[in-house]
Formats: sequence, structure tokens, C-alpha cells
Amino acid sequence: MTVYIDADACPVSRIAERVAKEHALPVVLLCDTNHVLDSDYSTVKVIGAGADAVDIALINLCHRGDIVITQDYGVAAMALGKGAKAIHQSGKIYTDDNISGLLESRHIAKVQRRKSKNHLKGPAKRTAEDDKNFERSFRQLIEQALMQSE
Repeated sequence: MTVYIDADACPVSRIAERVAKEHALPVVLLCDTNHVLDSDYSTVKVIGAGADAVDIALINLCHRGDIVITQDYGVAAMALGKGAKAIHQSGKIYTDDNISGLLESRHIAKVQRRKSKNHLKGPAKRTAEDDKNFERSFRQLIEQALMQSE
């Protein structure tokens, strides 16, 4: 089992590395050339800039039983389709039961943005509680994955 992180602007990379290290799980951080990262624990893969280049590389690398951390619902859907587990940086665990609704919501929001000349607010500022929620859910997801692999 490997943890793959869609690491471009991912606020939970260090939390995920720390938790994965406790379980001796390898971590791969994927970023484009605009977000070069370094890590003492993870393997860092810098992917050429380009629309969806990191997303495509991540999906090509992940396999059944891996864990993917991404805020992109499309990436999460593809990871689930390959039998991987997926989690959002908020701690929301993507499942076969919720991914269709999330994709539909994303589509509706995109249509609304195109229609509106007013800009919508961005996400609320990240809090320490958000980090705790992510860590709790990530630990739960790892435990589930380890039990399933036995």
C-alpha cells in the first residue's frame, strides 16, 4: 500500500507523511514544476506543467489498495475506479456511494460560475480543527485499508 498525494497546494502533506510513517507506509508526493517540494520521508515526483498532468500521473501510478489524497473529485473518482481509497484534505472520505453526488455538485457549481459575472467566495481559511479532522479520517482510512489487506 502506497499513499499518493496530489501535493500541489495540499495543506495536509506533512500530516499525512507523519501518520504514514507511523505505519511504515511509503508516500509519493506529486507536484508540477510550479510547486517543487522536498521531503525527508516521501518520494517527490515533479511532473511537467500542463493541464491535468499531475492528476494523470497520479492515476497511472496508483493501484488497488493504495490511498490517494486529493481535493479533486475527478481524481478521487478515477482512484476509486482503480480500487484505491481516496480522501479529501478536509478529511472527507470519498466512497462509491458519495462520489457521484460530489461530481454532480462540482458540475452544477461550474455551470453557475460560467453564468455569473460575480465571483464566488473561495473556501474558508483552514483551521487547526480542519487538520484534526483530516488526521482522524486518514488514520481511520489506513486502519480500514490494513484490515482489508490481511
